[in-house]
Amino acid sequence: QVQLVESGGGLVQVGGSLRLSCVASGRIFSIYAMGWFRQAPGKEREFVAAINRSGGSRLYADSVKGRFTISRDNAENTVYLQMNSLKPEDTAVYYCAADRQPYTDVTRRSGYEYDYWGQGTQVTVSS
Repeated sequence: QVQLVESGGGLVQVGGSLRLSCVASGRIFSIYAMGWFRQAPGKEREFVAAINRSGGSRLYADSVKGRFTISRDNAENTVYLQMNSLKPEDTAVYYCAADRQPYTDVTRRSGYEYDYWGQGTQVTVSS
């Protein structure tokens, strides 16, 4: 019912930057908080960043704080993840997720709270 399509992943050297995009379709984008998660080989999925419905509140994992920035453009149904100063440990498949909140406007870090998921985009940081 809600489709999420990520793009912008690729291969980058240590210290480089990438900008991921996620375009949503099928529902009113403004009632969804949005999040980014990642999963490396052999590891479980982990929270990266989240942004609330209105875009005024953001939440980050400690490992990316100060390096990554999440933002959204509700007019374009798009959420972004700007990644700077990339490290080898950032290598993973990055997933965009939507958290339906018709009555609230908060950020969440638990994957169980999210209703829809994209297929992911690979980010590889070479050392």
